[in-house]
Amino acid sequence: MMSRVGVRSLIKPLRISSRAIQTIPQPPGYIVGTVNDAYVPPKPHKTHGSYHWVTEKVIAVGLVPLVVTPFVTGVSTPVLDSLLAGSLLIHCYAGFQSCIIDYIPLRVYGKFHHYAMYLLGLGTAFAGYGIYQIEKKEKDGLVGIIKRLWKA
Repeated sequence: MMSRVGVRSLIKPLRISSRAIQTIPQPPGYIVGTVNDAYVPPKPHKTHGSYHWVTEKVIAVGLVPLVVTPFVTGVSTPVLDSLLAGSLLIHCYAGFQSCIIDYIPLRVYGKFHHYAMYLLGLGTAFAGYGIYQIEKKEKDGLVGIIKRLWKA
């Protein structure tokens, strides 16, 4: 039978230190200045905000016919398959980017936000190369792989 000290020595390495990820200290309620200071809006950026949102929605709606067409008609052309794969990659990139912006904010995590964005870009580049290899080597491309997995 293990003593109390023995159990604690087993659990101790499993603990993750709260100092592993340093955050930037925030003022209470994230109020900068006083309540009487004028609001300073962030500088507008054309790739964020409403343009970014509209682009995400257009890509999401555009994926519907690209996904349905090859499976309903039974025909997949290389152009249609490439459009599907590229649109799906852009859709995933935009979704993960939104998650990083929401859950790893720059004002709280600083450099870790930048690291996450760099990793997202690197992962997207690797995925793009993988899509290129699939389109080049597979007979029916991405749609053919999905059809074979569906029947398996």
